[in-house]
Amino acid sequence: MTDDRRPDGDRPKYSRVLLKLSGEALAGDRGFGIEPEVVDRLTDEIIAVHGMGVSLGVVIGGGNILRGARASEKGMDRVQADYMGMLSTMINALAVQDLLEKKGVDTRVMSAIRMDEIAEPYIRRRAMRHMEKGRVVLFAAGTGNPYFSTDTAAVLRAIEMEADVVIKATKVKGVYTADPTKDPEAEFLPKISFHEVMTRELAVMDAAAVSLCKDNQLPIIVLNLENRGAVTSAIRGENIGTLVS
Repeated sequence: MTDDRRPDGDRPKYSRVLLKLSGEALAGDRGFGIEPEVVDRLTDEIIAVHGMGVSLGVVIGGGNILRGARASEKGMDRVQADYMGMLSTMINALAVQDLLEKKGVDTRVMSAIRMDEIAEPYIRRRAMRHMEKGRVVLFAAGTGNPYFSTDTAAVLRAIEMEADVVIKATKVKGVYTADPTKDPEAEFLPKISFHEVMTRELAVMDAAAVSLCKDNQLPIIVLNLENRGAVTSAIRGENIGTLVS
């Protein structure tokens, strides 16, 4: 929550934020697993947001360990693969929690699948209370259901937590007309509507997640996590990345 004692110019534009991180971001250049140096830098970004007085929830994907949809393409049962992917998100959430708490930030991991020995079960009112008390809440295990991505889980949790914005941190500047790593002619889009994202099938989030945002008028900011301070700049209302609204 914002600190009303701050000068007007220093107050964040968004007081409650859901930060969506890809699992691949934790792997760094290795492309698989968890790279401690990357997690260290990532937690510094989270701490900077927390230090602004912002109420923060975090959803981390599991693609650095296993992505259910990709595993099913290789012949694995889709439901089984998706549950394995949910367990991957729990591993990532625990890794981030460990380092955040070593740096003095109070956190809670809440799981959509019961894992009582390592995480609290996801209960909406309890999660909101944690955030009101200034704890960073890490939402793990997606929605708890197969066939739903962590993008959809992030948007669902954002709506349930009454967040002001979803920030999707990626490895590119924002949203482009095409994949900038494959098409040198791809044009960067600083602002775009939900309708355009859906009709042009742009790679922002999956269709279910974008549709949920559109129906609930929940804006999305897509930015490059590798740019230090990008998340805090976006929360202050600066023109960083792409605004989808």
